[in-house]
Amino acid sequence: MSSNEAPQVTNFIYQIVEKDLEQGTHGGKVVTRFPPEPNGFLHIGHAKSICLNFGTAQKYNGVCNLRFDDTNPEKESQEYIDAIVRDVEWLGFNWAGDIRYTSDYFDQLHAWAVHLIKQDKAFVCQLNAEQMREYRGNLTEPGKNSPYRDRSVEENLELFEQMRAGEFAEGEAALRAKIDMAAPNMNLRDPVIYRVRKAHHHQTGDKWCIYPSYDFAHGQSDAIEEITHSICTLEFEDHRPLYDWFVDNLPVPAKPRQYEFARLNLNYTITSKRKLKQLVDEQQVTGWDDPRMPTISGLRRRGYTPAAIRNFCDMIGVTRSNSTVDMSMLEAAIREDLESAPRAMCVIDPIKLTLTNYEEGQEEWFEVPVHPKDETLGHRLVPLTKNLLIEREDFAMEAPKKWKRLAPGFAVRLRGSYCVTCEDVITNEAGEVVELRCSYDPATKGENPTDYKPKGVIHWVSADNSIPCEVRQYDRLFTEANPEADKERSFTEFLNPESLQSFPNARVEVGMANAAIESSYQFERQGYFCVDPDSTEERMVFNRTVSLRDSWAKQSKG
Repeated sequence: MSSNEAPQVTNFIYQIVEKDLEQGTHGGKVVTRFPPEPNGFLHIGHAKSICLNFGTAQKYNGVCNLRFDDTNPEKESQEYIDAIVRDVEWLGFNWAGDIRYTSDYFDQLHAWAVHLIKQDKAFVCQLNAEQMREYRGNLTEPGKNSPYRDRSVEENLELFEQMRAGEFAEGEAALRAKIDMAAPNMNLRDPVIYRVRKAHHHQTGDKWCIYPSYDFAHGQSDAIEEITHSICTLEFEDHRPLYDWFVDNLPVPAKPRQYEFARLNLNYTITSKRKLKQLVDEQQVTGWDDPRMPTISGLRRRGYTPAAIRNFCDMIGVTRSNSTVDMSMLEAAIREDLESAPRAMCVIDPIKLTLTNYEEGQEEWFEVPVHPKDETLGHRLVPLTKNLLIEREDFAMEAPKKWKRLAPGFAVRLRGSYCVTCEDVITNEAGEVVELRCSYDPATKGENPTDYKPKGVIHWVSADNSIPCEVRQYDRLFTEANPEADKERSFTEFLNPESLQSFPNARVEVGMANAAIESSYQFERQGYFCVDPDSTEERMVFNRTVSLRDSWAKQSKG
């Protein structure tokens, strides 16, 4: 398992495991598994499941398998497999042995399907999809038996072999378990366990044209791997009786148990892979790893760290009650983790500031701390020249009350260097401010206290010796806390048009020239940012991970 320290929190799953260990229920073993479908990228909800499954095994000296539930080849791809492997590793977890696939067990699953037929507990049904829905009944009315339910064992064996041989078209025949069409739990009403799918499989090629259902493959794959605790989300609770029925009616090598916990719901986003794929396919986002997406790859690109995501999952806990977590909790977790990030100065929306009494060609280098609270990180050097850049929002032609930034006649300190006073404002023909002409006071060099103490401190960079870059600022993906609540409207109607703002003319201090991809920084007074993979030697790109404080909550209340 990972060398990361096991979490000290407890939950009802841990309590179940501890009781099983005390009673020797599984011979003192703990074996869990994380079984994603490779039909999309993992999202923040999967991160909770990853942390729970791997964390449980880690806490109790067990093992956790990574198994791909690849029973639906038409929607699966190697791209998704690679992304899932990458995400699990990045979160800091290692799986036991080789990566596993449900398709590794197709031969055994087929043999067990034949076993059910021979026990007269499965039959080949030739109702079409519409007829099958009609026969199934509903929550208030029992279903009725298929007219094909009483076929002989011999006939069912022959027909199932014909299904495997490709003699039926898709939808013409299915193998169903023979349970109870009057069962209150509709999952027990003779569920389909094999269907015809003439699709190429990414692992088995064209060997199979019939594929097992998830409900049939899930428990049996757990049994093959001798899983002790099969941990699922609550939507599988109604499937547990079927899970147990298969385990009890097949000669499986182990008797796993299924336990359910509440999935993670996060406001201002969605966690349906189908809908996330829709956003990708419709190019509403730039891809699965768009930093606005709730995918693990998107969060990683935005600058979230494995530790922050794991801590977030610990914060929200594991319960059996569905609830929605506020996005601010996730943002709080990353702020806490990035508090130790090195500092830098970046001017995102620049306006020129000229030091009128500073010599042309003169250059001074100032030492400023890498982190104001951690002297062990040392200092960084930033150059000051006659031509500087400051944030456009740090200047006002008419200063509002309690203004602590620049305005005509106002003075501020340039972080780590001198105090300057605005003496002249240059505008263009449209009346837009294009340059501030300021004088500096040589007596105010550095952060040493003097009698001259302006109220404000602003960040800056040299216009002559800084790095051009693009800064991308991200906000909530949706304008509504629950974009799926209105059943009359598409969730895409609530996409936030201001979820991405790009600033292509930003400049960052020259010391950032060698910043590594995915490395994180606090841009002073701006927020936390990371280096995007789009960065090149010619042009760096920074993504804002999160603001310095939760401004969204204030905007919402306002």
